[in-house]
Order: sequence, then structure tokens, then C-alpha cells
Amino acid sequence: MTRVLGVDLGARRIGVAICDDGRVLATPYETVARCGNRTVEHGRILELLDETGATAVVVGLPLSLDGSENDATRSARSEVRGLQKRLRREGRSVAVEMIDERLTTVTAHHQLHSAGLASRKHREVVDATAAAVLLQTWLDRG
Repeated sequence: MTRVLGVDLGARRIGVAICDDGRVLATPYETVARCGNRTVEHGRILELLDETGATAVVVGLPLSLDGSENDATRSARSEVRGLQKRLRREGRSVAVEMIDERLTTVTAHHQLHSAGLASRKHREVVDATAAAVLLQTWLDRG
């Protein structure tokens, strides 16, 4: 098996998680600060693919609580299409899949609080932790 990158596309930060080679456990990996330039931001995701040896990407789909699509959903779908085009343009064979990310950030905050991390420190790691939550959900579906 091979590693998979989990990606949580936030407005200010992109949370990234990675799983182990056996695709059993997802772990927070990095938080990428948004700079307003998708070419640069997607370039960092490609660097992370190389760095981790991941051959697939699972991206969170931000649906409304009732499951309907909204502006954030449409924005995420658009960004994923751009990432897929970049991957193809660079000749990379990387599968990209979107999954429902509802409540992943809430779950991440709960996990961080349970781990004893002070609330003011959550911002530094919550996005990568949310990416790990969504990746773990995907892994558990098998």
C-alpha cells in the first residue's frame, strides 16, 4: 500500500495530514498558510506529495450541516479541479478524492482540548488535525 495525503482547504490555512504506509492511521503533518496565490499553495501540496511519497490526496468537502452545497463547497470543488489540472500538467498520476468534512474542525478542537492543549494554541495545529480527522474517516471506510 502507499501513503495518502489528507487536505483541509481552509480560507486562511490548508491543513495537511498523512497516513502510514499500511493506510491504518492518519497523523497531522503540516499547516500551509494561505498566501492568496493558488499556484504557490498547490506547489507546496505537490512538494508534500514528493516529501511523503503519497500517491493519493483526500480533500475535505465543506458541506452545510444539512448536507447541501454552499459557497465554500463550490470554492473547494473549484480549487480541487485546479489542483487536478496542475497534477495532470506535470504528468503526475495522483488520485484526488473529495469527502464530506462536516464537523471535522469541531472534532479536531475536541481532540486538542482532550489532549490538554491550551485553546489559544489550537489555531496553530487545528487545521492539520482536522485534515487528520477527515483522512482517518476515509481510511476507516476502507
